[in-house]
Amino acid sequence: MGTHQVAVLAGDGIGPEIMTVACAVLHRVGRAFDLDLVFTEAPFGGAAIDLTGDPLPPETLALCRQSSAVFMGAVGGPQWDQGPKRPEQGLLGLRKNLGLYANLRPAKVRPQLIGASSLRPEIVGGVDLLVVRELTGGIYFGQPQGITTVDGERQGFNTMIYTESEIRRIAQVAFQAAMLRRKHVVSVDKANVLAVSRLWREIVIEVAADFPEVNLQHLYVDNAAMQLIRWPQQFDVILTGNLFGDILSDQAAMLTGSIGMLPSASLGDGPGVFEPVHGSAPDIAGKDLANPLAQVLSGAMLLEYALGQTQAARIIEQAVDRVLDLGFRTGDITTAGMTQVGCQAMGDHLLDALEELLPGK
Repeated sequence: MGTHQVAVLAGDGIGPEIMTVACAVLHRVGRAFDLDLVFTEAPFGGAAIDLTGDPLPPETLALCRQSSAVFMGAVGGPQWDQGPKRPEQGLLGLRKNLGLYANLRPAKVRPQLIGASSLRPEIVGGVDLLVVRELTGGIYFGQPQGITTVDGERQGFNTMIYTESEIRRIAQVAFQAAMLRRKHVVSVDKANVLAVSRLWREIVIEVAADFPEVNLQHLYVDNAAMQLIRWPQQFDVILTGNLFGDILSDQAAMLTGSIGMLPSASLGDGPGVFEPVHGSAPDIAGKDLANPLAQVLSGAMLLEYALGQTQAARIIEQAVDRVLDLGFRTGDITTAGMTQVGCQAMGDHLLDALEELLPGK
């Protein structure tokens, strides 16, 4: 069904390990669905700083722009914390240059892992929510920002800015997603304090008028954080800005028992970027301890959102469920009675499961 160029940015820490597993899964599924997936690797993040001095080299950015999708691992590590350039700058630059304004982070509690959550089973059972986070605006990008000296002491400052068009387009993404789910959107802001949040709320209400089937609710961010722990089953789609979404999506991830289980998609005007929510975990890098499932599930999102291959995406999700049903766990999600395996072994079990699930079986 055609050739699809996929830019592979394995990044740092455990990135290369989990990327190897996920690409093997995508390659196997691609063959079954007559998808010619061409994976081209490029340096990114800290690894790119070491090679070129730039976390997002021009050649890497050019490859991403020319690709059908970008498949990313994780970036960062303590060795780059004090340098003039940080790996995370490459991530922000990629989002800006590709126009990736919508970050979709699903958080679904799989029945097999309900015991791995730090919350009681009756709290997290059945949780299936989607955080829609605005990705290219807000306080992370607003100007002016910096550190200066005022009255003899240092002062840091950032500016939270959102335009009407930025709010409108991310709200439309959230409402469109809700139409395919349970038709409920919770918009999270801080409109009782922030002027930018008051504009956010006004525009979201305007967009909601175009989706009369979708129920809209507003929560202040502090209440939303509490509600995610108190009663997470109430949420379907959470719509919020860059800063609040960064925090709430990680909180939602931990409902599932491990941040190592959560994928994400960043979408916009150009090729989408698909990456796990978790970080580079440098403390376990190279030890075959990493959980590759978030990277694998990010590959499923790549197939669905970038290539329109919904059936192929569902089969990958089914393979993950089958492996979990069989009791295989990496260390971050293991519980009593389960079989603990490493990153590569988890990949092997996924490939075995795919052999039973792919068309023709």
